[in-house]
Amino acid sequence: MKTKVTQSPTIAARFIQHGEIVAFPTETVYGLGANIFNEGAIRKIFLAKGRPTDNPLIAHISEISQLEYITNGVPHIAQRLLRRFFPGPLTLVLPKGERVPSSATGGLKTIGVRMPRHALALQFLRACGMPIVAPSANLSGRPSPTTWQAVRSDLDGRIGCILKGEQTQVGLESTVVDCTGRIPIVLRAGAVTLEQLREVISETRLAERKYPITPQSPGQKYRHYSPKAKVVICSYPQYTIASADAAYIGLESPMYTNVFKKHLICKNVEEYARLLFQFFRECDEEGVNTIYCQAVSEEGLGLALMDRLERASDE
Repeated sequence: MKTKVTQSPTIAARFIQHGEIVAFPTETVYGLGANIFNEGAIRKIFLAKGRPTDNPLIAHISEISQLEYITNGVPHIAQRLLRRFFPGPLTLVLPKGERVPSSATGGLKTIGVRMPRHALALQFLRACGMPIVAPSANLSGRPSPTTWQAVRSDLDGRIGCILKGEQTQVGLESTVVDCTGRIPIVLRAGAVTLEQLREVISETRLAERKYPITPQSPGQKYRHYSPKAKVVICSYPQYTIASADAAYIGLESPMYTNVFKKHLICKNVEEYARLLFQFFRECDEEGVNTIYCQAVSEEGLGLALMDRLERASDE
């Protein structure tokens, strides 16, 4: 079955209502959604992506009132973060409601929830009339899709519909914060930075960097965001090994830029983050063997960017 591509959130929502799965744009990356209460539809997500079933999904809501249907209460620390950052690229891990099937949360008693800050995504979610669970709309382990064309490249024929939007604004997945304990713990860095979170709750801290047996958040256990090419992180661009089958992306120009098969010099960290995954995919299409990526300071959005680079390189 060929995947339908549409610009209509109403048409896309009909696929959800009939138990199918739909790729849709958000401000972070494209998501692959299913009705949160339909276990058959949720299984289709894992099958389409080739995703391990213990890797939890994130619920997407269009109204704060929907939290009561999918959570077992919202802790005080979560309420403070919610008031500041919803809608936006922030996922809060909360106690799971009884109605939510365990298949949506990898068997966990918690659920990650976010409200996108994206007009078309919100129109789609409202048209669905229910919360949607959605990981990124790519084959598992591949770079997350930031364009509808990237979704089609990975999942054409595997999913019912793609809701066609523009290239995503952030380019990296949402920040994930565990709010089930005494203090917030950042499980995955993203566009809502650690510094911004600490402006609201100063005790907020990062989770230890390790691959847990049972992941509490997407991106914790398995190798992610990887192109076919080998990813090499370089602190000093001038020491990269330029060649006709290599590529480079960063903030500063390396030596012998014209030797690289492909290169991209970004204006700032925000542009670097927004274009990284698309650059990875273009390198794969052009047969690049090695991608050199300049390291950045782990401050602000740089923390999330370095997280993705390290996981893509498996360093």
